[in-house]
Amino acid sequence: MKDALRTSVVMLAILTLLTGVAYPLLVTTVAQVVFPSQANGSLVVRDGEPVGSSLIGQAFTNDAYFRGRPSATSPVPYNAASSGGSNLGPLNPALKEAVQARLDESRRDDPGPWAVPVDLVTASGSGLDPHISPASAKVQASRVAKARGMSENELRALIDRHTEGCQLGVLGEPRVNVLLLNLSLDEATGRP
Repeated sequence: MKDALRTSVVMLAILTLLTGVAYPLLVTTVAQVVFPSQANGSLVVRDGEPVGSSLIGQAFTNDAYFRGRPSATSPVPYNAASSGGSNLGPLNPALKEAVQARLDESRRDDPGPWAVPVDLVTASGSGLDPHISPASAKVQASRVAKARGMSENELRALIDRHTEGCQLGVLGEPRVNVLLLNLSLDEATGRP
């Protein structure tokens, strides 16, 4: 009995050290050496201060900025602590109401002869998506150009420069990181 108890305690101590201390230290060290930016949250730094992460969307409400995908997190939009979709099915009236409200807002803020891209009226699965489609950025170009006092052509060129292609050339769709685009817009116009 004493031998079994001693063996159990020794095994518990060894496995705790291996899986609770050594393995996490090894994984953290490898991540810091191989992927330092990602391991530290993919932070975007401006004037020495972090302004966000390139992996988590932010709420931009000023007309001088591009807006990202709607966030399904609550009560605070883009709250990484409550990441997750709304889990509303396509026949749920609450989803239809939310999409209609976003559609009305988008048409009010960015009127034009275009169809509103789906990513401007639906939240992503995580509710934290930092990207929009190039079409979504271009739909907003008129509003942002007017608020910034710049030409739409300049703004469209900036959107094109910030458009990322498919991952590995085949995965996903072209996308624009809203935070990086807005920061570049601030730099181009000399406004914070």
